[in-house]
Formats: sequence, structure tokens, C-alpha cells
Amino acid sequence: MLQEDRRGDEEPQANGIKRHRTSLPAPMFSRNDFSIWSILRKCIGLELSKITMPVIFNEPLSFLQRLAEYMEHTYLIHQANATSDSIERMKCVAAFAVSAVASQWERTGKPFNPLLGETYELVREDLGFRLISEQVSHHPPVSAFHAEGLNNDFVFHGSIYPKLKFWGKSVEAEPKGIITLELPKYNEAYTWTNPTCCVHNIIVGQLWIEQYGNMEVINHKTGERCCLNFKPCGLFGKELHKVEGYILDKSKRKLCALYGKWTECMYTVDPAALDAHRRSDKKNAEEKRGRSGSEEPEELPLPDADTVQVIPGSQLLWRISPRPPNSAQMYSFTSFAMQLNELDKDIEDVVPKTDCRLRPDIRAMENGDIDLASEEKKRLEEKQRAARKIRAKSDEEWKTRNPALGPRWFHQGLNPHVSSQDWLYSSGYWDRNYSQLPDIY
Repeated sequence: MLQEDRRGDEEPQANGIKRHRTSLPAPMFSRNDFSIWSILRKCIGLELSKITMPVIFNEPLSFLQRLAEYMEHTYLIHQANATSDSIERMKCVAAFAVSAVASQWERTGKPFNPLLGETYELVREDLGFRLISEQVSHHPPVSAFHAEGLNNDFVFHGSIYPKLKFWGKSVEAEPKGIITLELPKYNEAYTWTNPTCCVHNIIVGQLWIEQYGNMEVINHKTGERCCLNFKPCGLFGKELHKVEGYILDKSKRKLCALYGKWTECMYTVDPAALDAHRRSDKKNAEEKRGRSGSEEPEELPLPDADTVQVIPGSQLLWRISPRPPNSAQMYSFTSFAMQLNELDKDIEDVVPKTDCRLRPDIRAMENGDIDLASEEKKRLEEKQRAARKIRAKSDEEWKTRNPALGPRWFHQGLNPHVSSQDWLYSSGYWDRNYSQLPDIY
């Protein structure tokens, strides 16, 4: 059997836990015959949310489903809940925040833009959570999500406004929006924002992805924070995928260091040990340069090679699950991603008609029918434009009387922890009363 999600299929069905699929219905198409340059050369410096892209550059998931991939390593939240020490909890939460972007490694396909009113739900009893997400705004595109522990042991929510820009050879995605994790047991709330993601060599050469920028995870109750730096690749690729940082107390004193790669693993160690390791690294690099007169670029690491040099005395916080053997033919999906668009009779009978599992263009692409996927994508975009024209003519009174015209499961309000505008869950989704939903497909 293929390598599965770490808590998903170890004992399928014997303990009542559902078996999840290990493959998509059809492998991905080759993009070699398609020129992305012919589409993108007019778009340098522009936001890509306004550009219609051919379906061949997509992967068969909605962006709402991509957001659900934040939950792949939910066990780290459960670990945080299991420790009474706030610093140990911060280590687990920081590792969870890093793990949330790990599935993006080698994922060069673009998720489908969600339609206004599109929803996605995911219930994973094996992982101990349920999630609902909704596309709450079209211009600008905003996706809101709300996940909760099945034992009411955590709430994880946020709204993401991905700003995509094309810079000639690369596409940069800045995931604007606050992410919040609440642990009721400790009356704690943590917030952070994700780093910037960049896909390189989109015109010619081997596509590759980097994440860069700062991520600050704040514990609003204790004042402790974890400041992480996702390092840019650097001239010879030495810093590729590296993440380093410190947990600080409210007096900004370094309590412990974190290091690793967002594609592989994260460790924690005493701050003095990380600082000494950095100095040693720098000295070795200078000596090497002195001997050779130049610094040779290193080969990019092999996908499954553990390339993080472990500092003595370190503690492992998180390690990524291996990708399944067929991942390269399946859009570089993880096992978890492979399961997101599963549709069986049990699911079909309960989800609302706005759930992206029912979206015909994504379903056609997953089934290997690229022509149908392209036709359906175009049809849905035209249908959405027509609906927008109707909405533009309507006044506020009509909107109030027609719930189907606005977001159904989320509302705008202040995030109580950072006092900025956010999209908050309105409750009621799991009551399974799905009347007055928009007809978007």
C-alpha cells in the first residue's frame, strides 16, 4: 500500500476509520506543449487574479481545498494542547505554522480560483478536526476558513487574500491575511501571517519554489512570540528552504532557537548552540572560498534526502511525511492532497450544492478530460460574470432580503486578538440546512 497521511490509513476500517484513496482517477497532463509566455508577457507587474489562464496550468483542486492543507499536521495542535508549558506549546504551534506551507513544495500547478459563494468542508475523524471554508469576496478574492477540533479542543481560522504578481521569470504570491489559532484549555490565542511564495523559471527551465519573509507567531496571553525568518535562496542556493528563528519572552529575551527547512523538518535547540553553529558555518565557508578562490554552486538537494544539519542537543519538532511514489504523476500532491477531492455517495448526500467537490471543471480535470475541463471553466466564469452584473444592479435592501447574494457562512468583523478586519465564522453550517444557496455551478 502507498505511504499514507501519518494518521490516516494505518489501520483502515478495522477501527472504523474510513480508507482514503491513494491515487487520482487520471495522471496529470504534460504542460510541455503549452507556452505560458504567450499569455504572461502582457502581464508583467500586474495582479494575476484578473488574468484568465488556460486550464492546463491548473491542478485539480480549488484554492479553498489548498487552504484545507493547512490541517495536514493537526497532530501538532494536539501536542500543544497536551503540554502545560507555554514555551513547549509555542514550539508546537510554530512547527504547525511552518508545516502549513510544506505541501507547496514542488506544487507548480495553480489551484482553481474559487467562485463567489463556493464552499468546501472537510471532516477528518482520524485527525480530529472539521473545517468549513467559503469564497466570501470576488474582487478582491478573499477565502475564509474555520476549523475546529472534534473535541472542542481548538479553533483555527483565518481569511486569505492571495496577491499574485508576475515579474518576468517568476510568479510571486503574497498571502495577505491573519491566521488565528485558539486553545480554549489555556485561554490562549496565537496569530501569524504566512511568508511569500515564489515560483521561478515559469518561462523556461526547471520550475522551482521558494518561500521567503518573516513569520511572527504571537501568544496574545503570555506576550511570548516566535520570530521566524524564511530565508531567500541566495546566490548559490545555500539558503534554499531554510527557516531559522527564536522564541522570545515578553522582555524579548531569547528562550530557545528553531531551525530547519519548511520542505523537511524543524528542530529546536538552545540559542547559544545555534549562534555557535552559524559562526562555524561562516568560518568554514570563508576557508573554502580562500582555498578555491570562488564558491561553487551546489546541486539542489534530492527530494527525499534529509539535508538539515542537526546541531547537537537539538529536539525534533516536526518532520514531513514522505510523498507517495506516484506523486510526480499526480501534480506533486501529498497523500493528504490526493484525498481532498474524493467524492463518494456518503459525502455527496450531505454537502451543499456549493461544495467544490461538485464543481464540474475541477472534476473533469481530475478525470483526465482536459477539453471538458476547459469548456466548463469558461462556462462557469461567464456565469459568474453574469451574476455579478445582476448583483451590481441590486440595492442594499434587495441584498438584505436575499441571503443568497452575500456570504452565507462568514461575516466581516474585528479579529478580537489583533483588532483588524477579518472574516469570522457565523455558525450554523453543520446544522445541514442548506436552503437559499446560490446556483454557482
